[in-house]
Amino acid sequence: MKRKILLSALGAWVLWRLLAREVPPRFEAPQERPTRLTGRTVLVGRHEFMVREAGPDTGLPLVLLHGWVYDSLATWHRALPLLAEHRRVITVDLRNHGRSERIRGPFTMEDAADDVAGVLDALGIERAIVVGYSMGGMTAQALARRHPEKVERLVLAATAADPLRFPRWVTGPAFVAGRALSRLDPFSLPRNVHRYLMTTGAVAPEHAAWLWASMLDRDTNLYYEAAFAIRRFDARGWIGRLRVPTLCIIPVADQLIPARRQRATAAEIPGARVLEIPGAHHEAMLTHAGQVAAAILEFADAASEGRPTK
Repeated sequence: MKRKILLSALGAWVLWRLLAREVPPRFEAPQERPTRLTGRTVLVGRHEFMVREAGPDTGLPLVLLHGWVYDSLATWHRALPLLAEHRRVITVDLRNHGRSERIRGPFTMEDAADDVAGVLDALGIERAIVVGYSMGGMTAQALARRHPEKVERLVLAATAADPLRFPRWVTGPAFVAGRALSRLDPFSLPRNVHRYLMTTGAVAPEHAAWLWASMLDRDTNLYYEAAFAIRRFDARGWIGRLRVPTLCIIPVADQLIPARRQRATAAEIPGARVLEIPGAHHEAMLTHAGQVAAAILEFADAASEGRPTK
């Protein structure tokens, strides 16, 4: 009897998801975008990538790479204006995210790194200070390995050489199950992440509608191709051979990529500087944007002045 009830409930839910109209959340008025900054696209081979640029066109630029789930504007909208007061800042929507092109099929973090290198070439940027958050930090690690001539300094935030909290034999089936659920209910993950970010204050209430639209701007299958790329990423065999000044920003209470894995990564990189943010979770780029921006700027200024990493 219980099995029959469960199957009936599941069938009713599937029909509801297939037939029901989309009902967006209700938002408190007034709603607005967090920034008026717009972007443009550049071609890398035959593919198009969204970039946004701000700040004075002097010195080495900061290139900001976002994490999984979010695009570049959602990840960096709080830190970006603080950084752009002092530096040229360029954000890149990685493949299959934000306004960049959807590229079908599996890919790796190395592919994403080559995309970023191509974007820098398209913008005429020979060298940059590359800041990677979460999945963007994995891309940044691969970029520093494959295109070291382009990376003057490296900032790794809430990321690791071996980022998975759980074993790969667990995360693989979990991602497959998540993809299946998202095919039936494309609002399930965005709804939960949106609720979390709004509840914790990571995103301001007046930006709730903008965040919701941003969260839904994705292709479910390609979104999970990024998840599988994260699952395949493992830089432990070569991260110690990077020869680039590096700052590791570690949210001590990171619930997705354990702080111990981030510390282990920093310990492998020769001379890496470490900033730990007590009490910060994975979304520290939003909740602690001022502290993060100040650390990035101080680290970038050391490059401009030729000072060694402390």
